[in-house]
Amino acid sequence: MDVIYNLAEKLGGFLRGKNSYIVTAESCTGGLLAASITAISGSSEYFERGFVVYNNLAKQEDLGVKVDTLEKYGAVSEQVAKEMALGGLERSRAQISIAITGLAGPMGATKDKPVGMVCLALASRATLLPTITTMYFSGDRNSIRQQAVIAALESLLKYLGADVNCSR
Repeated sequence: MDVIYNLAEKLGGFLRGKNSYIVTAESCTGGLLAASITAISGSSEYFERGFVVYNNLAKQEDLGVKVDTLEKYGAVSEQVAKEMALGGLERSRAQISIAITGLAGPMGATKDKPVGMVCLALASRATLLPTITTMYFSGDRNSIRQQAVIAALESLLKYLGADVNCSR
C-alpha cells in the first residue's frame, strides 16, 4: 500500500500545482481509487468527486453509458471505459477524468475476457479525446484491484506529464 500512497501523494501535488480537479469513475475497483486519492490530506483541493458504478444500470444512470455500447461490447471493454470517463467529465466540474472497468474475479470470466482484464480510460476537458488502455493482471481479487489502482495512478501521472519514479 505504500506504493499506492506514494503515487496518490505525487498525483495530488501535481494536480494541486496545476489547479486541476479530478473525477473518478470506477467499476471493478469499487471506489478503491477514490479512497486512495482521498487518503492524502488536503485532497479536497484536487479531488472533485467519484462515481462507483458497479452494475450496468448505474453506468447508464450515473455516467450516461449507452445501452447499445454495453450490449455490443460488454461492461468490461474499452468502449465502456471511454464512455465512463467522458460521462465523469460531463457530470462534474473536474478537468481530468479516469475510468476503470474490469474483471477482478474469481467469477465472470469468458474466453475473450479473462479474470484480471482491466480497461482504463483517461480524458480531459482540454482534448475530450480519451486515452484508453487494456491491461491484464494476475492474482486474487484483492491483488487485481490493487494492481488496477497502481496502474491507474501511474497512468494519470504519465497522462499529466509527471514523473512516475516513486512507484516501485
